[in-house]
Amino acid sequence: MRTVLILGLVSLLTDISSEMVYPVLSLYLTTILGTTPAIVGIIEGIAESLASLLKTYSGYVSDKVQRRKPLAILGYGSSTLGRLFLYFSTSWGWVLAGRVVDRFGKGVRTAPRDALIAEASRSDRLGHSFGIHRALDTLGAVIGIAIAYFLFKSTQQAYTKIFLLSMIPGVVGVLLLFSVREKQPMKTGVRPKAFAAWRGLHPRLKAFFLIAFLFALGNSSNQFLLLRAKNLGFEAAEVILAYLLFNVVYALTSYPAGRLSDHIGRKKLLVIGYISYGLVYLGFSWASLPAHLWGLFGVYGLYTGLTEGVEKALVADLCPGESRATMLGIHATLIGIGLLPASVIGGFLWNIFGAEVTFYFGAAIGLLAALGMYLVVPRLKRDVCFLSSE
Repeated sequence: MRTVLILGLVSLLTDISSEMVYPVLSLYLTTILGTTPAIVGIIEGIAESLASLLKTYSGYVSDKVQRRKPLAILGYGSSTLGRLFLYFSTSWGWVLAGRVVDRFGKGVRTAPRDALIAEASRSDRLGHSFGIHRALDTLGAVIGIAIAYFLFKSTQQAYTKIFLLSMIPGVVGVLLLFSVREKQPMKTGVRPKAFAAWRGLHPRLKAFFLIAFLFALGNSSNQFLLLRAKNLGFEAAEVILAYLLFNVVYALTSYPAGRLSDHIGRKKLLVIGYISYGLVYLGFSWASLPAHLWGLFGVYGLYTGLTEGVEKALVADLCPGESRATMLGIHATLIGIGLLPASVIGGFLWNIFGAEVTFYFGAAIGLLAALGMYLVVPRLKRDVCFLSSE
């Protein structure tokens, strides 16, 4: 539990750093640098997807060398460095570079860190451990957004000052990570397999991964939610507060959702979460007044709390110890790959047909993924990573 708590605190500090920046980024791009929603979508899609391609490889390397901590340190350090590009940005190309370096760090650290959490936890308490981590991670987001709001109001919207100050908690988080005690992964006799071993994965696990990928295709960047709020009349500071509300609900639901999934299974929460996503995106498409958005941002936080940690706990359930980081990486990579077309499609739908169509598309994909999850997940059981696991 010590390792889980330290990793949670590292994520808390890193999220303070990243969320001081994230809610003002679309405002900075559109109001200061003069970009369009399509460019915002391209930046977010490229940054998330290119970085996510590293998640499987990082997990595979972690399994192969049987080390998690060095990759986690590299990843968290890179994310902190990415803020410097934003500080020096004079065009959207600099912002793209900063986001790519930031997401490169996330791609490198995610699978090894999640494997550290799983290996420090009892098998019957994986949801509990991932729930604690997500709750602390999101608490960091709440604190970071609150700081961003305070700085935004007190510095007359001095974006670059916010970018520079955001590096401080990131550096502290990297230093704290050095105190983590790495545990040797459990020996199972199953050699770690790279992404090329897709053909050897169990068909039911493949189906789960493909459903997660389908859902990601409709899950465009949260920047579109913030632009929608601005589009419906929110002031810049109100946009930050709406994003704060989302993260407060997310933080409050992550830990209870993880614990609940240990007792009632992961499937029910994932299906409810995907349905919630579809309905809240319908709400964003139908909203016509700023007042409508406050409740929608809250429900969006509920969806995120019900799914983020629970999906990772399900992958950890299904996969043996020596391939666990690789499988967590494959899951994260597939989701990340889906974010590029999701955000690009969302941006161009917005430019051509209007904001409503962007959210209709996301709602349809979310509800379709919920149906797929309901049909596939009941047939999954522990240790079905590979065909030989039957």
